Amino acid sequence: MIISMENTERFTGRAATYDRYRLRYPPDTILNLLRTWCGLQPDWLVADIGAGTGMLSEVFLANGNPVIAIEPNQEMRLACEQLLHTSPCLEVRDGTAEATGLPNATVAMVAAGRAFHWFDIPRALTEFRRILKPDGWLVLVSLGRDKGEDPQSRDFEHLLTHHGIDDNYARAGFRVHENLHIHFAAEHHHAEIDGQQHLDWETFLGQTMSLSVVPQPGHPRAEAFHHLLRDYFNTHASNGILTAPTKCWIDAGHLSTQ
Repeated sequence: MIISMENTERFTGRAATYDRYRLRYPPDTILNLLRTWCGLQPDWLVADIGAGTGMLSEVFLANGNPVIAIEPNQEMRLACEQLLHTSPCLEVRDGTAEATGLPNATVAMVAAGRAFHWFDIPRALTEFRRILKPDGWLVLVSLGRDKGEDPQSRDFEHLLTHHGIDDNYARAGFRVHENLHIHFAAEHHHAEIDGQQHLDWETFLGQTMSLSVVPQPGHPRAEAFHHLLRDYFNTHASNGILTAPTKCWIDAGHLSTQ
């Protein structure tokens, strides 16, 4: 996938909704795995690439790590900067996965959460090899709805595919997560954690509107999409609550040499 201005602007107008409604990463689960797999220590410098509003940065900051959050979208970056009020170990910078602006061999761990599929992967991996210290680690984390084959999941995917604004492109990009092992050296760790979320209409609407493929207010498809989304919720919710499966994917390892 080739990085473009379109990719860096996909979440313009969505930052506040994203920060309020997107699922937060489970810090204890992630940190315990990374301590076991990688020997993660609080003094390691972590570069959070495509940091968004800082949700993955929060995990490492809770561990005491100094974190440099790299985010190209201005609105998302400004939201991430709100963490500076309580996190003196955080630095927020404008940059991309392909051009972080960080010095050579200075980072102990490169991390990306819900962002890897937007990168120009060959260029990004070259940049990660440049900024990582020898024996540095790459960590990729994703958390969201579990795209199962049950009717509820299929109906939601159908709604996004046929009434969203760019879903075919986005879904093709998400498939990079199926072959992550090819980017790592022999020592590659992987875990998948199943979960559930229970959403009222407001939370479900907000979470859906944070997706980059959903038409925002003022878009020609927005009104029709909103009505269809409400119909979907009414069909699958019980007593005003939609129960939806989730999955957290975590991969960690040393990058392959090429």
